[in-house]
Amino acid sequence: MSQRPGAPAGPTASSVTLPLTVRDLLPADLPSCGWAGTPLHLANVARQLDRARRGEVDYLAVCTPSGAPVAKCGIDYRVREGAGTLWQLAVLPALQSCGIGGLLVSAAERRIVGRGLSRAELSVEEDNPRARALYERLGYTAYGQETESWDQQGPDGVVRRHEAVCTLMRKELERPL
Repeated sequence: MSQRPGAPAGPTASSVTLPLTVRDLLPADLPSCGWAGTPLHLANVARQLDRARRGEVDYLAVCTPSGAPVAKCGIDYRVREGAGTLWQLAVLPALQSCGIGGLLVSAAERRIVGRGLSRAELSVEEDNPRARALYERLGYTAYGQETESWDQQGPDGVVRRHEAVCTLMRKELERPL
């Protein structure tokens, strides 16, 4: 394969702009969410969608024009009194640092305000400084720490209990007048 004379060597960069929408995550979306975690994690997300049908949580997805989810997060209204707690936030790895996480968190905050609440909370693992920096840029402040644990499936398929020290963060939200 020959290169055109005067053309730069190697790959070239270009950009594409796509409109994204935020909507409720649906059970039909789960097969296309393998990027978000293991089958064990996706089974948990399916259980959370059952809770969403009962109104206990909201579960959001950021989607491309084709409807494919590229980010997701849950909002639990039963964790802390008077707050919506964001959890299971994930952005397709190839699209991280493109503003999609901020778009998702903003949409989640609007859902929380829509429920008549004025505070959003979340926890971030101590070993995830990029996520913590995002939340701080979005106005979240740390107020404590706690150890959290959950089942995690390893690459070998074995399920082990994962434990992590997490920073608790919150943000006061303004209700529209």
